[in-house]
Amino acid sequence: MGCVSSTVAIPAGPSSGTRTSVQLPRRQSVGKSPFPVVEAVEEHVEEPFGIGFEQQYTLGRIIGTGTFSTVREALHKPSGQKYAIKCIKKDGLTVRELQALTTEVVILKQMKHPNIMILHDFFSEEDYYYLVTELMDGGELFGRIVEKSYYTEREARDLVKLLLEAIRYCHDINVVHRDLKPENLLLTCKTDDASIKLADFGFAKKVSNDADGLSTPCGTPGYVAPEILQGGGYGKAVDIWSIGVITYILLCGYPPFHDDNHNALFRKIKRGAFVFDSPYWDSISDDAKEFISKMLTVRPSERATAVQLLEHSWIVGNDTSTVQLSSALEELRRFNARRRFKAAVNAVTATQILSKLAPKPIESTAIQVSIK
Repeated sequence: MGCVSSTVAIPAGPSSGTRTSVQLPRRQSVGKSPFPVVEAVEEHVEEPFGIGFEQQYTLGRIIGTGTFSTVREALHKPSGQKYAIKCIKKDGLTVRELQALTTEVVILKQMKHPNIMILHDFFSEEDYYYLVTELMDGGELFGRIVEKSYYTEREARDLVKLLLEAIRYCHDINVVHRDLKPENLLLTCKTDDASIKLADFGFAKKVSNDADGLSTPCGTPGYVAPEILQGGGYGKAVDIWSIGVITYILLCGYPPFHDDNHNALFRKIKRGAFVFDSPYWDSISDDAKEFISKMLTVRPSERATAVQLLEHSWIVGNDTSTVQLSSALEELRRFNARRRFKAAVNAVTATQILSKLAPKPIESTAIQVSIK
């Protein structure tokens, strides 16, 4: 879900058009459906969502599972089109999880970008909420890369450009994603020309222009920006830091900040202590290294913006190397295998450690561990 407060909007009465807010204990369950998520969402969109989920969709195979949700493939009966359905169980859902769901749906519904996952519909039924999104049948981006037999710096550059364009769009409409990582970069299908889409806006938040008005610690330890760990206010620049980490991994196959000891990992992140190790970086261009350094800058005010990065010579130049990155591909295969295996095992531990380092609570639902 996401990092949210425990205040939710509810109707003042059955026939009233006004809304009020109620403060509830953070751990209180919302039960089956006392809070009108659909109404909260419809206040922010042009058209109301449809009704009658079972009349419109037939659920199919399970794609993934979580504590309170399951993602399944589904068939839209009127059109015959396949979609992905996130089925969220209402029973046991906390107020902060409910508000996170509302925020995610509202933000996704506003998104209109070719590299951001599309939310098609939302339903509130007796026992479940259903989020209907496009079916990302191609799996994770990193999973596709490691299947390649040939991989170059130019390919990595092109992927980073697409990600930056998506984040520039988000930042232009004052949305901060707050949890950019490989798991959230998905492919529409299994063909070579598949589109890349940014997914999972469960931690996303609206901000006021360039203000550093966010304060709740959240994200994924290996990709989290230093200002989040330091406990101060933060803003759009946290997304740029995460893209810097992803770019580094794409070019060498392992993360810039890694340590078996989680406390040591976070200290490295706060110091911005990373290097371009030889021989892994010997064949990577100086342009690429400078590009990464502009993102992995500890002070947010000195970090490049998405607009500035899209104008960088590494992105706009025509001479980016097409030489095979053999060592990077091998390292990336090892990293990807470890990442997938370690993520679930370390989720609880990472949450506990990050909570101790940060002055405010951190949600556990998106915490993963990045280990080289």
